[in-house]
Amino acid sequence: MVGLIIYPKRHLQKLINRGDYVEAIEYAKTIESKFQNDHDFWFIVGSIYFILEDAKKALHFLDKSLELKDDEVDVLMIKTNAHLFLEEKDEAIKCCKRIIEIEPDNYEAHGLIEKLENL
Repeated sequence: MVGLIIYPKRHLQKLINRGDYVEAIEYAKTIESKFQNDHDFWFIVGSIYFILEDAKKALHFLDKSLELKDDEVDVLMIKTNAHLFLEEKDEAIKCCKRIIEIEPDNYEAHGLIEKLENL
């Protein structure tokens, strides 16, 4: 029990690793106030929602992560995929362009932009 108090993100990660995504979301809600300024926490929660195929909620949490640290390529990649899931091509392209600003040689973002612009 002490581990839950001292290392709440570790417990959250264990739930995710076990595939207990719904339980992880419920747990994240209980510790959210402790991690208001932790971009990684918001990324984790957004990723769980994306896994659960709730792209709109995923975007909300991914945006919170990016508000705290706007140059995280991993967050932007999940955000791109969430926009694609919602069929928001222009928003996905914007994310890819931001990725390329951060990592000019990111072949995945370049390829995706090319593919999306040709649709």
